[in-house]
Amino acid sequence: MKNQFSGAVLTGLLTLLPLAVQAQSSDQHMDNGANKMMKSADTHFAIKAAQGGTAEVKLGQLAANKASDPDVKAFGQKMVDDHTKANDQLKSIAQDEGMTLPGDVNQKQQATYDKLSKLSGADFDKQYVKSMVTDHEEDVKEFRKEANSGKDEKIKSFAAQTLPTLQQHLDMIKSIQSKMGSGSSM
Repeated sequence: MKNQFSGAVLTGLLTLLPLAVQAQSSDQHMDNGANKMMKSADTHFAIKAAQGGTAEVKLGQLAANKASDPDVKAFGQKMVDDHTKANDQLKSIAQDEGMTLPGDVNQKQQATYDKLSKLSGADFDKQYVKSMVTDHEEDVKEFRKEANSGKDEKIKSFAAQTLPTLQQHLDMIKSIQSKMGSGSSM
């Protein structure tokens, strides 16, 4: 009788074992999924930052060549210098992290470039400055968010290190905008 009882208990336990293993596997899968989601937010940030940095360089080159206001021209060159450096840092981090970043701008950024490339003189200056104010306000917000809540330590650190430069750019372009008398950034 004792052997029959032990056999029944053993059979019951063996029946439950696959369910326990499946539950544990499911928990691990959820953990991996959550980590993947956290990493994907960092990856999304890195992709956007790469495209934005590339756009800043292209638009900065345009401003350095086309601007009529010397402050706008100098700001354009600063965008080329600072964002080239930041882009190189981000590319290095992405390579270490096994990420592939886009090498060019997105459609919206290309449309801005195309629009600005058709302008000249004060019209170019005003539209470029307006675009840079809007862009840097968004950049500061996104970099601050990544610096505060990013999960990938290297990307989070990149955002934190780059944020003061972006804030400086925003302050500079708002000052230029104010001198130009164009008023608000909207």
